[in-house]
Amino acid sequence: MTSETDQTIPRITRPDGSPVRVLVVDDEAPLADLLQMAFKLEGWEVRTAPDGLTAVKVAREFRPDAAVLDIMLPDFDGLKLMQRIRADGNTTPVLFLTAKDALEDRIAGLTAGGDDYVTKPFSLEEVVARVRGLIRRSTLVVDANESPLITVGDLELNEESHEVSRAGRDIELTATEFELLRYLMRNPRRVLSKAQILDRVWSYDFGGRSSVVEIYISYLRKKIDAEGVPMIHTVRGAGYLLKPER
Repeated sequence: MTSETDQTIPRITRPDGSPVRVLVVDDEAPLADLLQMAFKLEGWEVRTAPDGLTAVKVAREFRPDAAVLDIMLPDFDGLKLMQRIRADGNTTPVLFLTAKDALEDRIAGLTAGGDDYVTKPFSLEEVVARVRGLIRRSTLVVDANESPLITVGDLELNEESHEVSRAGRDIELTATEFELLRYLMRNPRRVLSKAQILDRVWSYDFGGRSSVVEIYISYLRKKIDAEGVPMIHTVRGAGYLLKPER
């Protein structure tokens, strides 16, 4: 059965044309099955795991392009699971599932290294849309007629290889950090509001919670401005801008 959404949103694949791989970790079997079904309808390959230990093993073997992790798991929580996956050098973008409503709990998932979250109960369409957004941001498709290299001062970003460097020093970024920096570098010397950044980088406004922008700007500053003249600036009451020293 083909829905209107299927007709208007093109399917996405890995760069080599093979199906996108998604890992779903949730101890509620019915929910995991529903998510698996929804992702398979997108043409993606899906693996599930009921707990953290199983998920770590599956992630090492499966090498997913995105992961959907429940915060509450029977052995250890999704935040610790994220840390274990990251410890293996896996930069797979992560969507957290949480039944908690407190902002602190939502932000905790992002500060642990995740890229997005949804609060239960949620719609399958919303989860699929958010995972699709994470995958698109982590595997950018660049027009063959356009140079993939963006340069602002001594800062360079390659949209094809996802390599970032400043003054010849390589900088490691997560998928969300990369997209945020890319947006700033595509608009040098232009003040971008938190609302603009939320809409462009996350595609969702987190219920108007602009604090997530502040968190990721802080992450970028620690990596981009660590050993050089600050390039990321705050314009009070307006937003942020990136500009070179000269």
